[in-house]
Amino acid sequence: MGLAALTGGVAAETSALQIATGELPPYATQSRLDQGIALAIVRRAFELSGHKVEFHFRPWPRAQQETQQGQWDASAYWGASPARQRSFLLSDNVLTEQWVIIYRRELKLDWQELRQLRPYTLGVIREYTYTPEFWALLKSGELRSDSTPSDEAGLRKLLLGRIDAMPMERNVACDLLYRHFTSEQASRLQAHPRLLTESFTTHLILPLQAPRSAALLADFNQGLKKLKASGEYQTMLSKVQCPSSWLGG
Repeated sequence: MGLAALTGGVAAETSALQIATGELPPYATQSRLDQGIALAIVRRAFELSGHKVEFHFRPWPRAQQETQQGQWDASAYWGASPARQRSFLLSDNVLTEQWVIIYRRELKLDWQELRQLRPYTLGVIREYTYTPEFWALLKSGELRSDSTPSDEAGLRKLLLGRIDAMPMERNVACDLLYRHFTSEQASRLQAHPRLLTESFTTHLILPLQAPRSAALLADFNQGLKKLKASGEYQTMLSKVQCPSSWLGG
């Protein structure tokens, strides 16, 4: 019995953690060797605490649901919505996203508060977190929205004039424009410098009831703290390619 227990313990320590994720270049993607900036950070933080990881790409809603059901050790990476805070253990901040309003330059759009976006039709992805204020204005009808399946589709709708603007993570928009659009197309769009929020943190989420979630969370946070104390973390964050018209944008 002692030998079996010992063998089981070794297997548990050496087997890779299974982490569900989805496609959101440049942060989480099968199109990059590092599998994306956020996933590279998650992998490295766990490595610094002695864990190997394997990522499994799923549609985002499925990744979250299956993790909540305990099918995966964790899922990366997610905004800290109230629903997730109730349903999961959330790690320390993996990285802070920069959510901005993307629009066609010809509109000369400017805003100080969200209600000033009322004249515009906004592309919206229903599964995204955005901010509580933004969702409240959409649900009340104060802001007009157009349901959009993806960020890339939103950029194409913008160029076709089917929507006027769209909230989007700046580096995600930058990466999409660099990889899927021409320089001329990218030059027709602009990111407003005002952020939707100054504190859009993102997190590893772990199933609330899984026996080892608390220990894995502690290990991850410890590794993440070590990583952020090193120069490696900032180097990882800088790996985004932007169209020249967006530099300093």
